[in-house]
Amino acid sequence: MCRHCDYKELLKASGLESNSNRIRVMEIVGNSSYPLSAQEISDTIDRTASINRVTVYRILDLLVEKGLLDRISAGDRSFRYGMAPNAHHRHHPHFYCRQCSAMECLSPESVHLDTAFLERTFPGAIEKVEVRLDGICKNCLQKLLK
Repeated sequence: MCRHCDYKELLKASGLESNSNRIRVMEIVGNSSYPLSAQEISDTIDRTASINRVTVYRILDLLVEKGLLDRISAGDRSFRYGMAPNAHHRHHPHFYCRQCSAMECLSPESVHLDTAFLERTFPGAIEKVEVRLDGICKNCLQKLLK
C-alpha cells in the first residue's frame, strides 16, 4: 500500500488534469497490495461513487499510456493494473496462480534479470520488461493435497 505517492502531483507531472475520477483510480491501484483487474477497480469505485465502466477503462488506458500505471498480463489472457515504477514503487515480478487466477507482487529481489547483455546486443530500444511466474499458490496447493 502506498502512503507516499501524491497522485495529484503524479498526474500533473504527466501533463494530465487531476480530476476526481483519475485520482480515485490511482488511489485504488496504489493502495492495493496486488495488481487489480479493471473489474475489481470498477467494483471498488462503485462502492462509493458512480462512474461508468467505459470511463474506468478509458482512465486506465490513459494512465498506462502516460506511464503512471502498468498493465500486467495474467495467465488467463486478462490484464491487471499496478503502479508503474516511480520513486516509491520499484519494478518487480509477479506470480500468477493458474488455479484461482490470483496475482501477487513479488519482492524486487526475488528474481534477478540481467538485461545488460541484451541491451548491448539487441538492435532496438527496450522500453519495458515484464516478469511473471505462473504456478499454483500455496492456498490452492494445500487444497489439492487434501
